[in-house]
Amino acid sequence: MSKYTTGEVAKLCGVTVRTVQYYDTRGILVPSELTEGGRRLYSEEDVKRMKVICFLRDLGLSIDSIRQLLSEEDPGSVISLLLDQQEKVLEKEIGERKEQLHKLEELKAGLKSVPSFELESIGDIATIMTNKEKLRRFRMTLLFTAMPVGIFQWTSIILWIARGIWWPFLVWAIMAIPYAIWVSRWYFRKVDYICPQCHTVFKPAFREAFWAKHTPTTRKLTCPSCGHHGFCVETAAEQEVTADA
Repeated sequence: MSKYTTGEVAKLCGVTVRTVQYYDTRGILVPSELTEGGRRLYSEEDVKRMKVICFLRDLGLSIDSIRQLLSEEDPGSVISLLLDQQEKVLEKEIGERKEQLHKLEELKAGLKSVPSFELESIGDIATIMTNKEKLRRFRMTLLFTAMPVGIFQWTSIILWIARGIWWPFLVWAIMAIPYAIWVSRWYFRKVDYICPQCHTVFKPAFREAFWAKHTPTTRKLTCPSCGHHGFCVETAAEQEVTADA
């Protein structure tokens, strides 16, 4: 029967000599023979066992799980359970990796929009990314509350044009102004703005924010810290204020 040295086993299984020695110290691949000089010798069965170990390690199973499996008289009774557990671990890791990849992509996209890179710029982007889901929920709530008002507006306009009934439009106009003020106050309590110059996170006065020029993600404001007047990035507020400035 053929005998293999540690180096030969490592070469046959595509691992390092240190890996073979490590599995020996962990008790999952004990050599079948030791020479008088202390040299490890492995049999054909040991090589087959080593290949099984390498395969299970490639699947991500831990050394302890492999030891448990190899010590079982009926390994088929536990392999399915071990594989199910490992599948759940891998699915969790894949989900975490996908989340990390998504954050990296958002960071890259955010850095492209920064005119001059500074370390504080990463902090700004991190704040925006962290609060992105919260801000999305605020905007969806705003959208759903505005839909009935918008439907009422267009219905009243159509009635006025098609049938000459003008009073529904008057009712809408009377309702629209206080609604716009109320919903704006509600929204501005829930958002902050980041100054692109000094990176201060601030909450503007309601009047300034209400009348400021804006895009879907920015608003032209004056930073209370450095005095910069320009488009500041909108983000969800860490804490909602109870009263407007």
